[in-house]
Amino acid sequence: MSTAVDGLRFGYGTNGFANHRLTDACEIIAGLGYTGVALTLDHDHLDPYAPGLAGRVAELADRLRDLGLGVVIETGARYLLDPWHKHAPTLLHDERETRLDFLRRAIAIGEDLGAEAVSFWAGVRPDEVSEDVAWERLVDGCAQLVAPAEAAGVPLGFEPEPGMLVESIAGWRRLREALGAPAAFGLTLDIGHCRCLEPDPVPSCVTAVADHVVNVQIDDMRRGVHEHLEFGEGEIDFPPVLRALGDAGYRGLVAVELPRHSHAAPSVAARSIDFLRAAEREAAAVRESVTGAGTAGEREAAAEQETGEKETADEREATERETVTEIGTVEEREAAAERETVDVRETVEGRRP
Repeated sequence: MSTAVDGLRFGYGTNGFANHRLTDACEIIAGLGYTGVALTLDHDHLDPYAPGLAGRVAELADRLRDLGLGVVIETGARYLLDPWHKHAPTLLHDERETRLDFLRRAIAIGEDLGAEAVSFWAGVRPDEVSEDVAWERLVDGCAQLVAPAEAAGVPLGFEPEPGMLVESIAGWRRLREALGAPAAFGLTLDIGHCRCLEPDPVPSCVTAVADHVVNVQIDDMRRGVHEHLEFGEGEIDFPPVLRALGDAGYRGLVAVELPRHSHAAPSVAARSIDFLRAAEREAAAVRESVTGAGTAGEREAAAEQETGEKETADEREATERETVTEIGTVEEREAAAERETVDVRETVEGRRP
């Protein structure tokens, strides 16, 4: 009996190892059995503005190759561009050229590292910028990145992010159409975000956009709450999701994204790979059990029905939560979380203060 879903390659995001040196983080990630890293360029993790960048990139490329790790470039560092304002400036701000310069640097680094994708998002619309102007700036900014990405041979993975100007798959489709549907403009699909706000079951989301996905982030989440959770703490049934990725022929990285778990990074990463392997085994077993169910279309329909029943129940439960309407914006939620966790420290053995 198969114990794996064909082609799935699990990675881990370095933004979940913010308290580790990058080389140490990569060694731990590889040692746990992951086959890739989602590298968030940041102050202590391959700072693109620090001296000696070319040499540091070359050294990292050698280390990743020695460890057998693939890599995608993530660009969501909180205070890399502005020490006072998180994630600012974005492509929507008056100072958007700062963000464009950073993203061009990310593409160049991605080329030198042999990255599979460079991932980025729109940003939250500033209050002083109208929706029309914000949209125009976003389209123009993305258009400026397509040519460098094509020249570098590194696909762009645009990520819909809850609370940002483009927060859904539908929004990504609109943006892609506005750009003329360039081949280099792909999709970063966050599995948790699908549960958070997409109208369809998570496996259906995967199937619907599989041809355009160049990067996958994976984490647990609850309906209506944009909070990245460890596996098992949210509402997602993961075996059908992994099966959908495998059935779609996705061969890129599936990288765990837990950016608020650096205080216990090694322990969380170990639990995460164990969970994903167990979910993968279950997905493979279910796939084998339905091979006699008829055509591929019939098997997919059966799997959708199985998942849809669970998702429908979860949807009903979620809509009853009054807290969903009290969540506020992404920025408000993250600000609250920052206040709650600012003094939290934990040893690598997983002890909490």
